[in-house]
Amino acid sequence: MITARRQFLRLLAGSPVLACSGLTLAAVERLFASRQIDDLIATPNQAINVMDFEPVARRKLPPAHFGYLATGVDDDATVRANREGFSKFQLRVRRLIDIRNIDMGVRIFGTAWTSPIVLAPVGHQKAFHPDGEIAVAKAARAKQHLQILSTLTTASVEAVIAERGAPVWQQLYPTDDWNVTRAIVKRAEAAGCPVLVLTVDLQGGSNRETLERSRRADTRACATCHTPGVAGRMKRHPMYDDLDISKVTTLQAGDVTWDFIKRLRETTTMKLMIKGIVTRDDAQLAVERGVDGVIVSNHGGRAEESSRSTIECLPEVVEGAAGRMAVLVDGGFRRGTDIFKALALGANAVCVGRPYLWGLAAFGQPGVETVLQILRRELQMVMRQAGTTSIDKITRAHVIIKT
Repeated sequence: MITARRQFLRLLAGSPVLACSGLTLAAVERLFASRQIDDLIATPNQAINVMDFEPVARRKLPPAHFGYLATGVDDDATVRANREGFSKFQLRVRRLIDIRNIDMGVRIFGTAWTSPIVLAPVGHQKAFHPDGEIAVAKAARAKQHLQILSTLTTASVEAVIAERGAPVWQQLYPTDDWNVTRAIVKRAEAAGCPVLVLTVDLQGGSNRETLERSRRADTRACATCHTPGVAGRMKRHPMYDDLDISKVTTLQAGDVTWDFIKRLRETTTMKLMIKGIVTRDDAQLAVERGVDGVIVSNHGGRAEESSRSTIECLPEVVEGAAGRMAVLVDGGFRRGTDIFKALALGANAVCVGRPYLWGLAAFGQPGVETVLQILRRELQMVMRQAGTTSIDKITRAHVIIKT
């Protein structure tokens, strides 16, 4: 069944039927993934690509939990745009180069990593697997990947670092109580986190209709685990333990401005990155205010319904950064070629989110490890195909805009 489906999709990819239908191949793949109930991998090593983990995760997770993982906002147009944006760029490859030795290593803030593939921060990971962030940390350790931990983690930063065997970066959702926000920052700093990643793309709220519909389809008594209100939500996350949260009314404060960035800089010795920058203008402002780096992100299509992919935003952010700060990117990365395109457009590294969570939900730590292994294998393959023997040899000359 799996082989037959893939043969059909390959045939469809080259057919005028697909072009005339207005559907993309990615959309057809999602359609098949949602409808095939017997055509699932049974072990991680059966996966041919990272998308093979998604339908397994869908089957294993409760509807509301999978809905949280899958949702975008409004009509989910930006989720789709993130994936389809890669088709707007084509690879320009070189030949007759000795490609026997490939080096995928990168350095970020002076630390060497064996791959430019970073595990993006995602909250509530025990909703996808009982081992949650601990399983992800073990996988990151086994494959030597950088891990960014969410404020809404379901395991403590200290426990995650212990299992990772190395520092992780800490993502920050600022509450509307500065004392609580400052305490989170100081705890991450004391735990040994070298980088703080401030998320700024959710201050306006988000209309997650897919999540809401999934909740309505879930017949479980969700109140058993989910206490209503902000305080109830905070009690499920260790980063808020032992803090006075009585004055907190929101986990994404609406008054985060460039003055807040200055305040954070004065509060911590950690490197400071901003996650959610998508324009040249804001990248330039970040440089002017001494920010150490940015992550080009629209929250995986879960913030505003811009219908603009992060891979399309990346070039102008790189221009705004002007080589004076690190630029990472997330949003829709599923293939080694996707990662290659981002590196060619100027990204220092690429963050992945949903794929490793599919692996986590499907098979726990082995699933996460296999997702990372597949992405590494695909990236190494396209580097060979393009004649780029190291990451620094991947340049803007290797990608062109499709006309």
